[in-house]
Amino acid sequence: MERIDPAELDLKDRVVHISRVAKVVKGGRRFSFSTLVVVGDGNGIVGYGVGKANEVAVSIKKGVEKAKKNLVRVAIKDTTIPYEILGHSGAGRVLLKPASEGTGLIAGGAVRAVVETAGIHDLLSKCQGSNNPHNVVRATFDALTRLKTPEQMASKRGKKLNEITG
Repeated sequence: MERIDPAELDLKDRVVHISRVAKVVKGGRRFSFSTLVVVGDGNGIVGYGVGKANEVAVSIKKGVEKAKKNLVRVAIKDTTIPYEILGHSGAGRVLLKPASEGTGLIAGGAVRAVVETAGIHDLLSKCQGSNNPHNVVRATFDALTRLKTPEQMASKRGKKLNEITG
């Protein structure tokens, strides 16, 4: 797996979910925030991270920093993905299907955030099982990282692309 340097990319971040967590102490409740953030360049590179802090802005900043550390490259064919795939994480499953040009993104909040920042414009998706945003984002990443381009599959089989497609 290649290492992607975030310094040379123009990354845009997107907050997927903010959780307010209360801790009960002697004087009352202490609130802290957990933020799920996705970053991407809109051209096939995307990453996610979770930030935790006592203030929302700080937790978002921490989430962005963690997201920049685990960037992955996604196989994109024109404006969609090369083939249908099912991603898993915990009890969450996400089905991603390629769509014809002009269809747009038919996806829920967490999946939409990931695929938009990755630069995919046409896609059909369905979340099955858990609809927890953390599991949905991880399942989407599982699916996207397992996608291979036709060139990668041909080289894995030791053939040239024109031998396979004919």
